[in-house]
Amino acid sequence: MKINTDGVLLGATAVQSQPEYILDIGTGTGIIAMMLAQRFPEAQVDAVEIDESAANAAINNFENSKFATRSKAHLSPIADYQTTRKYDLVVSNPPFFVNDLKNQEVRKGIARHADEEFFESLVQKVSEILSDIGSFWLILPVKQAELLVESATKYGLSLQRRIAICSDQSRPVIRHIICLSKQKTTAIVSENFYIYESKGIHTPAYKELLKDFFLAF
Repeated sequence: MKINTDGVLLGATAVQSQPEYILDIGTGTGIIAMMLAQRFPEAQVDAVEIDESAANAAINNFENSKFATRSKAHLSPIADYQTTRKYDLVVSNPPFFVNDLKNQEVRKGIARHADEEFFESLVQKVSEILSDIGSFWLILPVKQAELLVESATKYGLSLQRRIAICSDQSRPVIRHIICLSKQKTTAIVSENFYIYESKGIHTPAYKELLKDFFLAF
């Protein structure tokens, strides 16, 4: 469960005004959750992870961070996660190869593959635990993002914002970061974000976004 570009982009991009409770679904080793704990110093951060080894790593990382008193990882599928909290900010970098050939490595397969029922249950669960003014942020390939937005409407969640992620200006969109909410809107905010300005050279926007997290910036 290595640190990846998708995860850090989501952790640095997801926004919510003064969240009290934050939930990271499928936290892996806890990187996104800790990024959010850093960005929102007043928030309590929960994280759920289905893989035992990754969940244990997240627990260890939380305990050895400056966010130890206000972050907690739980070994649990999101469908089974029980809480009385209503979360102001929910994030997820979920499995996304829907109905594709499964990875032969079982653990990586769990982390990277899902079917339509997974996304259906995901948005249903989030609709139950999201506060009325909260937001749900995800990063997904284009096709899966569109399917999830469609499913979310059945559970009272509507698209608020869409960020199209491209490697550079000459390449097609590879991911969508989407923001869903129970609040209705007639003006969806759409924008593009480029990772590279030339081969091996990150854009100023990418460096600015991640400067508080990457020592190289």
